[in-house]
Amino acid sequence: VQLQASGGGLVQPGGSLRLSCAASGNIGSINAMGWYRQTPGKTRELVAVITSGDSTNYADSVKGRFTISRDNAKNTVYLQMNNLKPEDTAVYYCNANLFNSRYLRTMDYWGKGTQVTVSS
Repeated sequence: VQLQASGGGLVQPGGSLRLSCAASGNIGSINAMGWYRQTPGKTRELVAVITSGDSTNYADSVKGRFTISRDNAKNTVYLQMNNLKPEDTAVYYCNANLFNSRYLRTMDYWGKGTQVTVSS
């Protein structure tokens, strides 16, 4: 199973970015997909997560500004980030909790991070 993330970049404060993450490989079913972020010297923190039932959960710091969604047919999760702030600067990582159809067990997978920089 691989997770391919894209969409990071440099944006000015108040701007928007959209991150995408597509899962591929031996996927039986996906329980949840989400986004985490990490800055140097800090632990990785949850940004947003969406379950197979479309329940969502957001970090307090991004509520009202970020929206997570998914396309089940494409095994893809999106993170729409609006009104970005300098403190949103971080490496963003995609995560998927899914049933691996080859190993027949539920596993966690991580994508390579994508840098988001919010600066004027």
